Amino acid sequence: MSLSAGTRLGPYEIIDRIGVGGMGEVYKAVDTRLGREVATKISAERFSERFEREARAIASLNHPNICQLYDVGENYLVMELVEGEAPQGPLPLETALNYARQIADALAAAHEKGIVHRDLKPANIKIKPDGQVKVLDFGLAKVGWTSTSADTQNSPTLSIAKMFRKLSRRCSRSSRIGTEFQ
Repeated sequence: MSLSAGTRLGPYEIIDRIGVGGMGEVYKAVDTRLGREVATKISAERFSERFEREARAIASLNHPNICQLYDVGENYLVMELVEGEAPQGPLPLETALNYARQIADALAAAHEKGIVHRDLKPANIKIKPDGQVKVLDFGLAKVGWTSTSADTQNSPTLSIAKMFRKLSRRCSRSSRIGTEFQ
């Protein structure tokens, strides 16, 4: 379902297509009521159940490193428009650690609400020009997860995210690799 510039979805006017994925398309749009640019994700009808799950997952999250949901319509979501790039290529260590900490914080916040992303990859992460990281696309998220769930109880990913958050707060810029710290 390709939309052209000027198409209206309620109060949202499509400006341009900014992404295409397996479950639909993402457009840059303007909220004509509030005068702000937004991202509008249009779902292919066969994915309506996943789309509803994504809307519920995002709506329950309020974290500076997770893309915010603004509105839901028939087969579309309206979200924060995140201007930026997906991480690419080698990064300086300090930059990589900063991004990793922000991603771990976002995932930990989602896990605390019982949500596991399940599709974390560079394409689902945006780095804003100011260096803030945003985790996007909760379309494959598992909602209702608990730390005792059989399918995730022994998952190293979750424990690594928690461990990284704790360690990154204890290390300083002057910490050397291989140095013990308390």
